[in-house]
Amino acid sequence: MKTADFNYHLPEDLIAQRPLPQRDASRLLVLERNSGQVSHHQFSQIGAYLRPGDILVANDSRVIPARLYGRKPTGGKVEILLLDQLNEQEWRALVGGRRLHEGSQILLDNKDGSDSGMVATVTAVLDGPQRQLRFSQPIDDLLPQLGHVPLPPYIREPLADDERYQTVYARPAGSAAAPTAGLHFTGDLLLALRDRGVLFDTVTLHVGLDTFKPVEAEQIADHTIHSEWATLSAATARRINEAKLAGGRLIAVGTTAVRTLETAALRSAGITGSLQTISSRDAAGETSAYCPWKPVAAFSGPTDLFIYPGYRFRAVDAIITNFHLPQSSLLMLVAAFASLAQIRHSYETAVAQQYRFYSFGDAMLLL
Repeated sequence: MKTADFNYHLPEDLIAQRPLPQRDASRLLVLERNSGQVSHHQFSQIGAYLRPGDILVANDSRVIPARLYGRKPTGGKVEILLLDQLNEQEWRALVGGRRLHEGSQILLDNKDGSDSGMVATVTAVLDGPQRQLRFSQPIDDLLPQLGHVPLPPYIREPLADDERYQTVYARPAGSAAAPTAGLHFTGDLLLALRDRGVLFDTVTLHVGLDTFKPVEAEQIADHTIHSEWATLSAATARRINEAKLAGGRLIAVGTTAVRTLETAALRSAGITGSLQTISSRDAAGETSAYCPWKPVAAFSGPTDLFIYPGYRFRAVDAIITNFHLPQSSLLMLVAAFASLAQIRHSYETAVAQQYRFYSFGDAMLLL
């Protein structure tokens, strides 16, 4: 399948630049896969499509203030976007600035623009603008005073309240971007769903910026997916499996939750190591070793599961998601869950109905 198959036209004015005043006031497009029917609602009405015993599973990773500013000793401005923590004092980062070679030093500013007294040294030059940096002291606890929340590049307006780029249930810090499908939930909505018998639990996947990069390979099977760190606890795995055995549906809140849950199902089936090629093996019919449904197993570690059409879902029954960028691995994932034709039709309908797209945009429920 070609990457170009996942392109679509989106008017620029439909890219949401700010969150709505009320999280659950966003619109909700519901796609029922069996019939292909599309209907339109408000996100606060999602409970009408959920049943007692269903379990919602969301990604509780919290976005870190990963955008840092500083300057070279000669005065040149430098911008740093933290990607991965390698050890206590070293990070992989995107670095914007001229002539930043191995050994170059960056004097870091505080969030208010004052001198922090901290220094980042380039210890390795990686691909393109990526650099490995060693900070003069651990910065984990200092990020609130040093860093800014890194909004995606298609959002050009400043964010008045950084918490609006966090889910209401965000806990462990580690993401460079928000798991945006969860931004629509409010505490009151989650309590109302609980009162109706809908269960709720969380996994953790620390989202990297590579999530939003378009796939550049001509054939999607030739794309190498990024690896992200994910965790599903034994207690959460038990609650999910009990809910499924009792007849409930497993509803993933966002593509990152999907990847975590499907990785957990593959691990329970005894699949170890890289999961990069699972979709192509499924599409080729090489699935005799896999059960159509598998309980999820607790795990903690990297996942490189690349889900695109041909992949057979082993755990997830429904997905809550936002509208994704053209030619992105996220769009390929939802097209694997429904079908490319259904997703194309849904996106064309959303454009015609003036839905808001991307991180601060509206939502879809795929049943």
